[in-house]
Amino acid sequence: MHREKVLLTHGSGGRRSRDLIEKVIVNIFDNPILRRLEDSSVILEARESGGKLVMTTDSYVVSPLFFPGGDIGKLSICGTVNDLATAAARPLALSVGLIIEEGFALAELERVLRSMKATADRVPVPLITGDTKVVERGRADGVYISTTGVGVVPEGAELSPRNIKADDAVIINGPVGNHEASILCARRDFSFDVEIASDCAPLAEMMRLVIEAVPETRCARDPTRGGIASVLTELVEHSGFGITIDEELILVDDQVQSVCEILGMDPLMMANEGKMVVVVPWDRAELCLGAMKSVPEGRESRVIGKVNDGNKKLTLRTLYGTTRVITMPMGNQLPRIC
Repeated sequence: MHREKVLLTHGSGGRRSRDLIEKVIVNIFDNPILRRLEDSSVILEARESGGKLVMTTDSYVVSPLFFPGGDIGKLSICGTVNDLATAAARPLALSVGLIIEEGFALAELERVLRSMKATADRVPVPLITGDTKVVERGRADGVYISTTGVGVVPEGAELSPRNIKADDAVIINGPVGNHEASILCARRDFSFDVEIASDCAPLAEMMRLVIEAVPETRCARDPTRGGIASVLTELVEHSGFGITIDEELILVDDQVQSVCEILGMDPLMMANEGKMVVVVPWDRAELCLGAMKSVPEGRESRVIGKVNDGNKKLTLRTLYGTTRVITMPMGNQLPRIC
């Protein structure tokens, strides 16, 4: 097998395709189900899951592929696992589709795959099936990844904006904007003398603890593209209630704030890949915070706002004591960040 670059023949379906799959991909993701190399895989555990099965799918394109705090491989696993976590689902299995550009270094491909494996093992969740395609040089930015995840929701858990009630607490597990700021700085388009790490992290364990501590949890959302502004606007639209958040309570790291001030960006609209917005009854907020703070990803968790039964709007209480209405972002502040 050619050990330096991915060739078009690696996507031809012949011996080189088999070598790429068996000697690189399966070798890294190795588990008994994947090892069979069948066209479809049985999720053996699902037969005894005792809850509802849920499924999510997403695709990942990011430039650069490697950035402080993560890479496209880690990003793909975290994004899919966190989408399952918004439904309170425990991940059962993942599939992956790889679109690889001709000429992509095999060493970099293996680096991406090993990052995916390490992140999936941390959850833990097995990758049990997938597909690989190779496209001509110039048709992809190195590699694109599409992932699908299947999970099981425990009996009695049902997270939905329809469950939101007046006076509920709005909680997030730390500072916002780090992921988008990390990608922006890693591109070297601007001469920032900072290195900001992405918050990219899987949140399945944190959400499991939240559901155990607060079975009455109303809903959860991961604020990726569009940031918390987009997510909270959606909750307002789907719940029929208003939400007021307090700027003083929303954490923004100093370096992220500096980048935002220089470029005129709003941290509330910046993508995150290791954050979860959780809505719980107000009298259960401390229990929720205790559960979130018990894991590293939630150490900086805090209440940032409250649901109200007034106008069906998202409003921000500013540092100056005034209020302003926040609307859904019309586009990306920065393209191709997740």
